[in-house]
Amino acid sequence: MTTQPEIDSRPDLTDSTEAAARTRFDFFDEAATPAGAEGWESMYPYFLVPSEETRDEENSRFWFADTMHWSRGCHPFDSIGAEAVYLGAGQFSTRIFALPVSLGLDVRIVNGYVYISPIAVDDPARIQERAGHFRERAGYYYANWDELYAKWKTKMEGVIASMSSISFPALGEYDPVEVVTEARGRSTSWNIIENYHRLIDEFFLAWQYHFEFLNLGYGGYITFFQFCKQAFPLISEQSISRMVAGVDILAFRPDEELRKLASSAHELGLADIICAERPHEEVFAALRETGTGRTWLAQYDESKDPWFNYFAEYGFTHDQDTWASNPSIPLKGIARYAKKIADGADISRPVERLRTERDEIVDGYRELLTDAEAQQFDELLALARNVFPYIEEHNIYVEHWTHNVFWHKTWELADFLLASGFTSHRDDMFYLNRFELDQVLFDVVESWAIGVQPRGRTRWQAEIVRRRGIVAALQAQTAPPAYGIPPAQVTDPFAVMNYGVTTERVADWLGSTQGTDLNGVPGSIGIVEGPVRVLRNEKDLNLLEPGEILVAPITAPSWAAAFAVATGVVTDIGGMMSHAAIVCREYGIPAVVGTGFATARLVTGQRVRIDGQAGTVTVLEAVAE
Repeated sequence: MTTQPEIDSRPDLTDSTEAAARTRFDFFDEAATPAGAEGWESMYPYFLVPSEETRDEENSRFWFADTMHWSRGCHPFDSIGAEAVYLGAGQFSTRIFALPVSLGLDVRIVNGYVYISPIAVDDPARIQERAGHFRERAGYYYANWDELYAKWKTKMEGVIASMSSISFPALGEYDPVEVVTEARGRSTSWNIIENYHRLIDEFFLAWQYHFEFLNLGYGGYITFFQFCKQAFPLISEQSISRMVAGVDILAFRPDEELRKLASSAHELGLADIICAERPHEEVFAALRETGTGRTWLAQYDESKDPWFNYFAEYGFTHDQDTWASNPSIPLKGIARYAKKIADGADISRPVERLRTERDEIVDGYRELLTDAEAQQFDELLALARNVFPYIEEHNIYVEHWTHNVFWHKTWELADFLLASGFTSHRDDMFYLNRFELDQVLFDVVESWAIGVQPRGRTRWQAEIVRRRGIVAALQAQTAPPAYGIPPAQVTDPFAVMNYGVTTERVADWLGSTQGTDLNGVPGSIGIVEGPVRVLRNEKDLNLLEPGEILVAPITAPSWAAAFAVATGVVTDIGGMMSHAAIVCREYGIPAVVGTGFATARLVTGQRVRIDGQAGTVTVLEAVAE
């Protein structure tokens, strides 16, 4: 874990020489508020923003931006994710499984962006005491993984079903007569309050379930990783990760549905219609005109639920599209695959090749071990392969399927407020945090019950207008990568494996951002040269051309179809176990992740060489003027 140095004497870093050699990042209270965003702190729950009361403690820590999940400044209501995620992470790391060397991840919002800080356990006696609890508790899960994982899926399906049953109907002039004839003894208006609380509770419950297996999934892999590093000192991280490649996991199913639909379009002679560059409404209309088109549309509808309930990003904000809500996204992926089929390409994932290479690596290293070491190696490898699918599959159940229902229901609630006359625009509700919204809903329900106008409508409409300007100002700025005092060595396994926050990356953040060549985390082996295509989100993936190297802040699971076009991938964010690294290994294309500045330094059209073994990106030529 991280070891924090003494707090410095807060030197003035405005001097250019001193700034160039600085050893810490700004503290929270040194962060400049963007023009137009004054008073942003009032939008979020008090415990999510820095305070004078906790200033010394906050300044003693290292905080890095979680732009993997919140790529832009978040709306007040959307900050619920920062509450739920790090509550669940802390519960399971600190109190349930008792990870020996780490507690939870503390969280703050600064200028609209989410920052997290790993909390280490440094006392050897406490580490030993927690290790005993961890062996007992984690051991039970590892020994019964398949049975407990099946129960986990049932629990998640229950949360999704419960959320789906929630509704927020408009309030009529009177309660239904059945309230009287069935002697219910309560008004249907109370359902609004009750269902809002249910929705929030189910969301928090989903995020507790999320971490029930996640840390153990990482832990199983990390234990195998550490064994290999000790047994084979010269082994690369790539070789270790390739030993668990070629596993069938649910996370690849949406992309498989795109491939299946592309193959069907080719066989039915519909590729020209599917690949036409026109709005999806026109594509669907053209398909409905023929029998084969209607056959294909039936196949599309069959794939859509649940596999297209899949966010274009990570599903942490109310304004993100899913494949189902914006059919142009999956249609573009289907068209890419259909074009490759027409060109004679094999669009299947190279699973058998990956498994053959995987087994060769395993056999080669296993031969170097004694019989006792080989037995331990086999046990740890089996554990890593068994737990590995959850690292990707949980995204489907939580971030996509559960969040899809959650955000649908919040939009229904937004419609309720609009119909009640409390708000002026459909998205006004998202400028309230969840506690404020609770008060607003009570105001609306009680005022309806009494027969008067809500007391807070004028006040909140004015406040929402003010907050619109604040959020726009916050989102116009990018997030500094970190705040506070960095550790001498970044050793937190989750920061390194998932976020790509390594000692080297932190040094890059502290140093100059000039230059063009980049270093990152080796994500997937291979060397490739080609022109860069810098993309900010999935909506622009249609711009990606065959032979180009995809450069993005991060890739979400729903970007998989792009990997059939790109010859390589470079990301700003992510570590060895990030989605981009895992998927690129499964698709057999080179990747360098966690570079920090790729989207800032590289320009579409530049030719670069990426080395997925060394983790380097070398600029070969500047983009033509």
